[in-house]
Amino acid sequence: MLSYRHAFHAGNHADVLKHAVLVTVLDYLNQKDKPWWYIDTHAGAGLYDLDSEHARKTGEFSTGIARVWRAEAPPALMRPYLALVRELNADGVLRQYPGSPWLARACARPEDRLRLFELHSTDTQLLSACFGNAGRQVRTEQVDGYAGLKSVLPPLSRRAVTLIDPSYEIKTDYQRTVEALADSLVRFASGTYMLWYPLLQSGETRPMLQSLRSLSLPSWLNVSLTVQSPSTRGFGMHGSGLFIINPPWTLPAALAEVLPWLTGHLGLDAGAGFTLDHHIP
Repeated sequence: MLSYRHAFHAGNHADVLKHAVLVTVLDYLNQKDKPWWYIDTHAGAGLYDLDSEHARKTGEFSTGIARVWRAEAPPALMRPYLALVRELNADGVLRQYPGSPWLARACARPEDRLRLFELHSTDTQLLSACFGNAGRQVRTEQVDGYAGLKSVLPPLSRRAVTLIDPSYEIKTDYQRTVEALADSLVRFASGTYMLWYPLLQSGETRPMLQSLRSLSLPSWLNVSLTVQSPSTRGFGMHGSGLFIINPPWTLPAALAEVLPWLTGHLGLDAGAGFTLDHHIP
């Protein structure tokens, strides 16, 4: 949606889960010498100022990254991600938060490539400025991310991680996401696809996840983190999740270790909890 700005939500509990897993997946790909592509359909601005009016208006980072970024002895899955956040805020004051593209660039080797799509004109400008010195490694486009995804599959490297992270403010995003993933698997069946989704009291995510499982996926993982009880007012996000197609085989065990830790650090009331399901032959 053209009005959506992730700057209002940067560093919240959903970002912590999503970005810790993203860094883990990219680090897993780095275990082999062959290059990979990172494809982001809703890339946002790339990097966020937590002192900005947008971030301060909601303050969502205060119950997200602010609770964990300097934690002692975090579980293994969290360490590379938190190290990057600390590197970005080297003076020990949390002022900036890295978006998914920034984290992917930090994980990338010289031979790896980033393809970033963003429709919002302001965020596209910020995204381009964020990677102004990246040369051929990073390409940004102001385009609908679902169309952009079609244009780059299959990648030349035949190894890729795609993050699909829409706002879901447009209700058709749920169905478009299923259609995009079904099409992507025809074009590039061996790619890793990470879909972020919100947990809402309205339950709009459930039909989407059911449709995804009906695609006869070779392997998948579904993880969710709830940070509070659903609002009695009937709206708002009380948690989030990731549905991953072709995940690393090591990911379920790493998540099983970290999810209780995340629940303890990010939970806001007795409704906090997590789920973890997977099928990895």
